[in-house]
Parts: sequence; C-alpha cells; structure tokens
Amino acid sequence: MIRKTLLLLPFAYLLGSIPWGVILTPIFSDVDVRYAGSKNIGAYNVFRVAGKRIGLMTLGGDLLKGAIPVLVGFSWLGVSDWRGEILVCLVALSAFTGHLFPVFLGFKGGKGVATAAGCFLVISPLVFLVCVLVYILVLCHWGYSSAGSLSAAAILPGAIWLATHSVPITGCALIMAVFIFIRHTENIRRLLEGTEHSSFRP
Repeated sequence: MIRKTLLLLPFAYLLGSIPWGVILTPIFSDVDVRYAGSKNIGAYNVFRVAGKRIGLMTLGGDLLKGAIPVLVGFSWLGVSDWRGEILVCLVALSAFTGHLFPVFLGFKGGKGVATAAGCFLVISPLVFLVCVLVYILVLCHWGYSSAGSLSAAAILPGAIWLATHSVPITGCALIMAVFIFIRHTENIRRLLEGTEHSSFRP
C-alpha cells in the first residue's frame, strides 16, 4: 500500500498542477487569464473574463484534478481503516497542493476551491452537495462568489466530521479550508471594505 501511495502522490500533484484556465482561455478566446480580471487562474475569473462556456470547462477540469486522484486512491489502496484514510488524504492534499503551487506555472497557482471540491465529491458526495448548496445560497443572497467559497470552506470540516467521524479526513478538510482562507486574504479585505467585485455586476 505504501508503494502505491508513493506512486500516487506525484501523479496527484502533477494532475493538480495542470492549469486548465491558462490552457483553455488562449484556445477558445483571446484572453490570457493570468493578466485579466483578478489574474487568478481559477474557474470564476475565467468565467468573468472569458465567458460562461470556458469558465464551466475550467471548473470541470479543476474538479477532476481533485476527484480523479482520490477516486484512484480509494479503488487502488483499498481503504478500510484509519491508515488507509490517511493515505487517501495525502493523495487529496497532493492534488490540492498542485493547484495551489503548480510546477507548470512557477508554483503560482489558484485558490484551490474547485480542486478541494473535487476531492470531497469522491470522499463524501453528501458533504459536497451541502457545501455547493451553501455556496449557492450565499452567492444568491450577498452576490459575492468569494463569500460563497469562504462559507463553504468554513463549514467543510464540521460537515465532514458529522458525515464520516474520521479524524484523518476531517484533518484533511481543515487543512484545505485554512489554505482556502489564506488564498482569499485579499477578498476578505475587500469584503470588509465593501469593495469586493459582485458576481451580479459586470
């Protein structure tokens, strides 16, 4: 099992490092997402600067970056106890780290929301749906995608604990949530100042 994990970790990291926003925007538009909008490579900025279709494609790619390694981990490692859970969590964190610090972009990546969501789509579909619902409700009520992402990240550790009662998986969720908050530092500042970009205004 350890040998398989050692193979999966670099696979997960490299898959997580694929910058779909950077790849797709030049192919389907004349925009380089790294120099437009918020300059973030994630799906929401792609959606803003290059359109809904490319944004959804980027979202799908970023979700799969998290989902595929975790799915392979569950099927290949045969998770049956806390030791297996730790190994799968390491695979999930490797994919998540790849998105945050992609080797293909000089270790300057995105905020990790969609890739974390992809990981937990496999780990607990119910918790994934709860977090998506929280994101949508906050987005529709306040009009800020960043607030929705932060709210979903905030409830993730507690929701995953209630769903799994797994210390390793809850720890993995907590680590991802902390990094998502760190990556949203500027968004938090703008939200507090009332200058954050609204998702419902151009």
